[in-house]
Amino acid sequence: MSLYQKYRPQKLSQVRGNEEIKQALAKMLTDDREKCPHVFLFHGETGCGKTTLARIVANMLGCNIESSDYSEINFADLRGIDTIREIIKQSQFTPFESDCRVWVMDECQKMTGDAQNALLKILEDTPSHVYFILCTTDSQKLLSTIRGRCSQFQVKPLDDDNLTNLLVRITIKEGQEQLSEEIYQEIIKSSEGRVRNAIQTLEQVLSVSDEQRIEIIKKNNEEQKQAIDLCRALLNPKSNWRSIQNILNGLKESDPEKVRRAVLGYASNTLLNKDLPICGLILEEFMNNFYDNGFPQLVYCCYTVIKNR
Repeated sequence: MSLYQKYRPQKLSQVRGNEEIKQALAKMLTDDREKCPHVFLFHGETGCGKTTLARIVANMLGCNIESSDYSEINFADLRGIDTIREIIKQSQFTPFESDCRVWVMDECQKMTGDAQNALLKILEDTPSHVYFILCTTDSQKLLSTIRGRCSQFQVKPLDDDNLTNLLVRITIKEGQEQLSEEIYQEIIKSSEGRVRNAIQTLEQVLSVSDEQRIEIIKKNNEEQKQAIDLCRALLNPKSNWRSIQNILNGLKESDPEKVRRAVLGYASNTLLNKDLPICGLILEEFMNNFYDNGFPQLVYCCYTVIKNR
């Protein structure tokens, strides 16, 4: 079992950060249950705990997530209307082992337009024993009418202090000595507050010798440096496509979404200090996430910036 699965929170009190969401959910799910919404929407960056919160909510609603009353569907794999039709059909049946039936719809922004329209119908008239929990990295790709039917919660990345404490606690629980402050800080820097990424990197670090740990950190640092080099090249009016190609070739194994956020941050900070129209073009091209198309979308956005500047 991976460390992320091993230390995944099972109840709200174990969740770190996002205090406002935790308080709102606790009140919503323990006060008057008759007024509890039947549709939740958790949105935010990948790896920040949306699906974890969804599972906790399902448990608090009285649904055993180990039973047939609980279904977790990733719409990156099943996007079409047939999936929604099957959900609508199954939702008519009462729970078998739990107080209710729950469907968690992960990556729901990838549903087709027809699937979203079909889903809207049951969201408008949800059976009393059914709850839907939608999770997405890009809520704007959902129909506004769907968003309007949901109780919405924006799940934010974990702050540095909370993330450091979590990593230290896991290190100790795994029976290992605390790592140096430098290594913890590098893990935090590379994860950008995303708990899953941070724990996955920690697992890599804990599985190798002290000397190899430094190599892992150096690799992360190199990826960060290449992302910054790409930002500077896109802003440099003297850069040509060949120079961008060379940088992109070095980023093939990197997380495209992490590179995108680095470019956005660099361009926006530059625009706040200088009036450079190229920054506006970069922001426009890199505004949408790369979860659907990954590295090819990164290449295309870079090419579009160079072509149109």
